[in-house]
Amino acid sequence: MKTWKKVLIGLGGALFLLVVISFAVYESRKNVVTVQTGKVQVQNLAAVVSGSGEIKPKTYVNVSANAFGKIVKLYVHEGDRVKKGQLLAQLENVQSSADVSATQAALASAKTDELASGAALKTAMANLNRNQADAERAKLDYERAQGLYKDALIAKADYDARKATWQSADAAVAQAKAQVAQAEAQQDSARGHIKESAANLRRVSDVLDKTYYYAPYDGLVTNLPVREGETVVIGIQNAPGSTLMTIANMSVITAEVKVDETDIVNVKIDQPAEVTIDAIPNQTFKGEVSEIGNNAVVRSTGVSTSQQTIASQEAKDFKVVVTLTDPPANLRPGLSTTAKITTATRSAVLSIPIQALTVRLASELKAPASKDAVEAAAPPTNGDDKKEIQGVFVIRNRKALFVPVETGISGTSDIEVLKGLQKGDEIVTGTYKVLRTMRNGSSIKVDNSAPKKEEETT
Repeated sequence: MKTWKKVLIGLGGALFLLVVISFAVYESRKNVVTVQTGKVQVQNLAAVVSGSGEIKPKTYVNVSANAFGKIVKLYVHEGDRVKKGQLLAQLENVQSSADVSATQAALASAKTDELASGAALKTAMANLNRNQADAERAKLDYERAQGLYKDALIAKADYDARKATWQSADAAVAQAKAQVAQAEAQQDSARGHIKESAANLRRVSDVLDKTYYYAPYDGLVTNLPVREGETVVIGIQNAPGSTLMTIANMSVITAEVKVDETDIVNVKIDQPAEVTIDAIPNQTFKGEVSEIGNNAVVRSTGVSTSQQTIASQEAKDFKVVVTLTDPPANLRPGLSTTAKITTATRSAVLSIPIQALTVRLASELKAPASKDAVEAAAPPTNGDDKKEIQGVFVIRNRKALFVPVETGISGTSDIEVLKGLQKGDEIVTGTYKVLRTMRNGSSIKVDNSAPKKEEETT
């Protein structure tokens, strides 16, 4: 055989062998899945619930009009700090001041009448005492005259005179008693007039006092919607009255935020929170949960569900109040804020990245993708093939095996593992597309290099 034929046969054999090897490599790699992996770690976790809202003072009051009238003087400006009892505003009070003066005069007159009636009563009592003494003396004279007349020692004229004197004195006593009763009635009437005038004075004084407005406590004037010369009105039935100003007690500052209904069950009183304020960037303030709302608020309308007549499937929030521990002095009500509430903490627990968790139907785990996948044991499903099982893919012998897990609290990017994994287990963490489509027992290739950014299209 010629040499060139031998060369051709050798080249053909080598080419055939190369094709066979390439085909074998292709077939071996055809079912290999490229994944990203991570390790099961022990670390501290904290579950956080966030909500957004605004800064509000814990205590504030809207100073509303208590009377109808024109504002003649405003003693404060918006942003002023006030002390308890400080005069804030004054309404026109000419009529109410005149009413107070007239009622004070009527009260003074009634007290004078009461003094006069008291003196008249004393005079009447003195007359009664004198007449009673005269009547006793006349009676004694009449009784002595009776004995003397029987013994014929005095004339009948003397006897009749003494009898008439006694009867006259007795009538004078009755008249004096009537005068005492009359004086007592006049005194009671005078005292009644005093009470009436005092009650009227309290009424008109109250009307006058309502034209002056004082600070109920130390605070800050956060709203002043009126001006001097404006006329304010008092509220009637369901119609609100004029609001003169809002006084806020800035000693206790809160962040009133809205928390999603799915997270509110984990929020408890006294849980710690971190508050950030848009107007004060790069600073975080400590606080504690001090109040949790009981009624849900519809997110789109801000109306409480208790005020709705029909049920709604819209997203709902709950009000949560966080009291700031050490608020800065330059805070103002209404500033936008975000609160992150720590609802649970765990120390030194097994954890995995949240994105590593996935779910599979029980039917998908009954028949493993290869005979090497028998290590993956699904929990009993009581014959329900459509039951979803939560778990992760663990790397064993270059295979991705689905392992059911039980989880605990969730942190920002990691989640606690209660059962199913051990420290150091290598698990599949990405990509999302791989985790969504990968089958139990698939062969894998680990590539933990940073993913390349897609080129921008122009």
